[in-house]
Amino acid sequence: MEAAADQAIAACGGGARETVKALLVANGFLENEIAELRATVSKGYSRGRHFAQRDRKE
Repeated sequence: MEAAADQAIAACGGGARETVKALLVANGFLENEIAELRATVSKGYSRGRHFAQRDRKE
């Protein structure tokens, strides 16, 4: 984990704030991907195991 954190910080120019912003953008992208995949997976295949995304506080 430490090495991954160091790599992420280095990739963002060494700034912790910029790194956090980049990670938030990446997380939002992944959440959108999950929502799209949930919408395309049939209920029969998933047997109701996926639920609607809960409301998040910003």
